[in-house]
Amino acid sequence: MKLFNTLSRQKEEFIPLEPGKVKMYVCGPTVYNFIHIGNARPIIVFDTVRRYFEYKGFEVNFVSNFTDIDDKIIKKAMEEGVGAEIISRRYIEECKKDMEGLNVKPATSNPLATEEIDGMLIMIQELIRAGHAYAAKDGTVYFRTKSFKEYGKLSHKNLEDLQSGFREIKVTGEDEKEDPADFVLWKPKKDGEPYWESPWCDGRPGWHIECSVMSKKYLGEQIDIHAGGEDLIFPHHENEIAQSEAANGKNFAKYWMHNGFLNIDNKKMSKSLGNFFTVREIGEKYDLQILRFFMLSAHYRSPLNFSADLMESSKNGLERILNAFDKLRGLEASAKTEKFRDNESREAVEELVSKYETAMDDDFNTADAISAIFELVKLSNSTTNEESSREYVVYLRETMERLCGVLGILTEKKEEILDEEIEAMIEARQQARKDKNFALADEIRGKLLEKGIVLEDTREGVKWKRA
Repeated sequence: MKLFNTLSRQKEEFIPLEPGKVKMYVCGPTVYNFIHIGNARPIIVFDTVRRYFEYKGFEVNFVSNFTDIDDKIIKKAMEEGVGAEIISRRYIEECKKDMEGLNVKPATSNPLATEEIDGMLIMIQELIRAGHAYAAKDGTVYFRTKSFKEYGKLSHKNLEDLQSGFREIKVTGEDEKEDPADFVLWKPKKDGEPYWESPWCDGRPGWHIECSVMSKKYLGEQIDIHAGGEDLIFPHHENEIAQSEAANGKNFAKYWMHNGFLNIDNKKMSKSLGNFFTVREIGEKYDLQILRFFMLSAHYRSPLNFSADLMESSKNGLERILNAFDKLRGLEASAKTEKFRDNESREAVEELVSKYETAMDDDFNTADAISAIFELVKLSNSTTNEESSREYVVYLRETMERLCGVLGILTEKKEEILDEEIEAMIEARQQARKDKNFALADEIRGKLLEKGIVLEDTREGVKWKRA
């Protein structure tokens, strides 16, 4: 299995630190509002990566944090006149609801920044003792970037260029920095803000230190994979490396994975452009399974464009897969023979499974993996009928379920509730058929079709679907 390592800028063979186990940390959202579809991409992508490792037999310790103290959370709390913890708890629960709708597996651990302050204080003290950090007169603690010789190795940025850039955008209140590129580990409280006591001042941690501390606590000093959106490469992940490796004296993460940006109708998602969508808003228009399927339709490192047309295409593609499962379940219930028939072969199925695994082994290429599933759907539709053996039908269904499961695709259609008028029309048609009034039955069928309801008469009874 190979994955693209942002650190080396090339694909590398995945060799875990401990055989058979994967230690994986994914930066989670800052919980001040509903998560947007840009947040959803890494959540879906790295859930799928985790699922594939498990499919391959690895034991995965999957840690993803919630940043529950931040300027945006505090601002929202002040606007509502409540404590910051009220805001963060509310939106952690809402985020979990959206993740459930996206069929994201619960993490092994979901640490909260506010519950790990003691560990942050300990790491900051260690960095100060080792000369990698210093406290300014106002109590702010900064990381001394020049003390870490490899600073910039993830983002491939030159420290001198960075220092020049930081001088140009120097922020008021940072006059006590030794160097413009130094970054905050601890900052003093402001009026009305939550704070914690520390040896330097009453305040709260900087953003970057929380992930270094939580990763160490829940996964150890060295991990296999650290992941997140590409917007986190610099400065967040670069600063994590500096802190962790300076404090622990060891390489932090062996592999760094980052997903590409999500655009809306070929434009950057922005509230000012009116093209900002939360997962909850999309869920009002589409089943969130469709959003998940859409997110996996492109390679995770590629930019992805969101549009209504592409969502409709994903809806149709997912429907095609689910219809194939419906057909197999129907055939399984009515199969006349048990054993494989002469014209039924495992070989064709196994070739497509191999194609699927080859795609996923090549840096988790879900786009090509989905293509292999569509080929399986085509094979299933063309080689199964009322004469198929139960063994072949079950083998196909279970194989497809296993592969779809890695992608987090639920293979059973959600039951839709028809309004009373349509239910009554279907019932009236059934009665007309019993009364041998076929002209009326056809007339009702036609009216249902006009409403976008397609009926299928099967041996198991009447089935319907939306056109």
